[in-house]
Amino acid sequence: MRRVYFDHIAATPLQPEALQAMFPFLKERFGNAQSLHSDGQAVLVAVDEARQQVARLINAPESEVYFTSSGSESNNFAIKGLALANRNRGSHLVLSAVEHLSVLNSAKSLEKLGITSTLVRVDKTGMLHPEDVEKAITKETTLVSVMLANSEVGTIEPVSEIAKICKTRNVLFHTDAVAAVGNIPVDVRTLGVDALSLAGDQFYGPKGSAALFLKKGVRILPFIDGGVQEGGRRGGTENVAGIVGLGKAAEIAQVKMAERSKKAKILRDRLIDQLPNTVEHVMLTGHREARLPHHASFCIEFIEGEGMLLSLDMKGIAASSGSACTSKALKASHVLLAMGLDHATAQGSLVFSLIEDNTAEDIGYLLEALPPIIERLRKMSPLYTKYLEKKGK
Repeated sequence: MRRVYFDHIAATPLQPEALQAMFPFLKERFGNAQSLHSDGQAVLVAVDEARQQVARLINAPESEVYFTSSGSESNNFAIKGLALANRNRGSHLVLSAVEHLSVLNSAKSLEKLGITSTLVRVDKTGMLHPEDVEKAITKETTLVSVMLANSEVGTIEPVSEIAKICKTRNVLFHTDAVAAVGNIPVDVRTLGVDALSLAGDQFYGPKGSAALFLKKGVRILPFIDGGVQEGGRRGGTENVAGIVGLGKAAEIAQVKMAERSKKAKILRDRLIDQLPNTVEHVMLTGHREARLPHHASFCIEFIEGEGMLLSLDMKGIAASSGSACTSKALKASHVLLAMGLDHATAQGSLVFSLIEDNTAEDIGYLLEALPPIIERLRKMSPLYTKYLEKKGK
């Protein structure tokens, strides 16, 4: 059976060059980067080189890049560490309503410590408006967190405008750029952020490899107490192989990003333009233009995403419904609900995410396979039956 993979927003395949770079650190170069002997110092050199590679990808000094195990850890580190370290200045956070659960749940955990948060609404395209963020900031606000790009609907947020507002109000600003880094140009200086999360598995790096950019002079509490690793801000023996793979993937992304994006955008636009014309009652979710180049997402009315995913899988097509962290929850996405969709419509979420290996033939195969699936599932849908009755059909 033909296999077509369209779930790269969950994770991308490992770049062959990154895998090759990792091999020595899984075998003979096993020394601890904190050891003083030559074997350990050789490993430390590799970690430092990877830090430089990641820093160049986001135009940051290498001293402001801290390695973590995942995008979720980077977000937890930022939200909890920044809020607690600056608690003497205030105890209020401002977040967008469409943030990743690692951000939203971090804020919920802080509520137990008396740190409150305000969720700012988005419009029907998932776009956050800077003036709404400004209205939500109070004298007690110490941190604002708004993602750079949404993994569920692809919308790219006006982060640089929001960062300017935060600077004038003397409020720290963090952005979850996990879905963005390596896929679109990201420059921490241009954005004006104080902290930024990224993850290697979004741009052909290994799973379990990620980083947090933290601007020099910004106070943060360590996320993992332990030794002197990562400047004393994240204790624990480094995942050297993962870090080296992340660095190599970052280096390659810096060179290939424009080419990858151009190719993905052509396929993305074909899917966005043709699917609604192939099947009735299909709604594009997210912003049409301010969107990740490799991302197409829809809501298919009257049926649930789970049934479509399973049926697509039987045809050899892998896709997703909502984020990787919520797709198994069998409940409506908080992102889609925040955009104003009702529960029934939000349940019909489908997300297709592309990489450079996807082809026009892959898109054609999807456009051929999906309409019969939708037709079959709608015949079993009580919601569709009610809709037809109302229409008198």
